[in-house]
Amino acid sequence: MAVVALTLATVSVADNFDNTDTRRAPAAELEIARLIFDHNSVSTWGPGRPWWSIDWPDAEEHFTRGVARYTNIDIASDSRHIRLTDPAIFDFPWLFVQQVGRWHLRAMEQLQLREYLLRGGFMVVDDFHGPEQWQVFIDGLQLVLPEYRIVDIPSGDELLHVLYELEQRTQIPGRRHLYSTGSGIEVHMPHTPPRWRGIYDEHGRLMVAINFNMDMGDAWEHADDPDYPMSMTSLAYRFGINYLIYALTH
Repeated sequence: MAVVALTLATVSVADNFDNTDTRRAPAAELEIARLIFDHNSVSTWGPGRPWWSIDWPDAEEHFTRGVARYTNIDIASDSRHIRLTDPAIFDFPWLFVQQVGRWHLRAMEQLQLREYLLRGGFMVVDDFHGPEQWQVFIDGLQLVLPEYRIVDIPSGDELLHVLYELEQRTQIPGRRHLYSTGSGIEVHMPHTPPRWRGIYDEHGRLMVAINFNMDMGDAWEHADDPDYPMSMTSLAYRFGINYLIYALTH
């Protein structure tokens, strides 16, 4: 009875998106999973859409084209949208979560996410900024993996070399933080520095990749925007592809 109540409580208008049917056969060998979550009590529903869907569908549309162009991965052209209460979560090796500074995970979702990660799943979190959002994210994640530490991803980590050599740690900006000046485009992000962090299991496998104070999804979303710096989009593509290959090989 409690399970039924939880399931009903987590249903929202977010489930009206077309890509929430996990019973559908996969559209390709690999589909990205985008996590559906409910916002916490101090966040609004979202700017015309739920926070979990920020940057969709343009981010996935552009990024998956890049993956298909630069690798041999057979990837679907869009993400599948899924809740942690859906047992199909274990069919997706790569879980993408944006705006985790606004998430709220219920007890059953915490247990399911823990099992997903410890069984080999790989989660990338993106587009959250500043100490308040960091604390919201940490408060949720510590209930999922309380015995594991969050650390900075070292420069020698395989993640940063699995395909592209990613020595560059330039902050990837959101589109709304770009300003046109007489000398070009300037970036004014409200929070710095950018941090590439992660959580490793006891065997040294990266379970959670954390993009903090940056917006990789925006760089994908605005890949065809002439005002968005090409160098930032290229960096975001390289990071995203490295994340994918790491998830598929570890």
